[in-house]
Amino acid sequence: MNNHKNKTIAKRVIWWHTIGILFMATVTWVTEILDIPYVLLGGPSTPINWRESIFESLAIIIVGALIVRHTYKLLNRLNYLENMMPACASCQQVRIDPEFWQSVEKFIKERSKTEFTHGICPDCIEKYYPELAHPEKPSPAKKPLNVL
Repeated sequence: MNNHKNKTIAKRVIWWHTIGILFMATVTWVTEILDIPYVLLGGPSTPINWRESIFESLAIIIVGALIVRHTYKLLNRLNYLENMMPACASCQQVRIDPEFWQSVEKFIKERSKTEFTHGICPDCIEKYYPELAHPEKPSPAKKPLNVL
């Protein structure tokens, strides 16, 4: 659930970045067409310079695309790092906050409807219970020799 929330936030951030970049490109064109420096600041009147406007718009869009791509990668990386769960190498408890550790079973049980049952994996059988891993085959019962 937290992962879905983070992805929604990432999409919103990217959406607002994109809107801001398109707004900047639009302002470039509006400034050029309406000659805002002349109208608002009393500067000299200038004719519309299409080449300059196209160049400025392309520059804004290219830089904006790089920013959006970089932001998207950073948000994905942040999401990945936030989803990491520190676990003790010895007892396998997970760290909930800097001062509190909890067993994996209890952690998952509190956050989902999962019930645990225990078994033992083949590697642990080999390591801790080798006699169960390779049970000796029962030797056939020795039959008495029939001597004639």
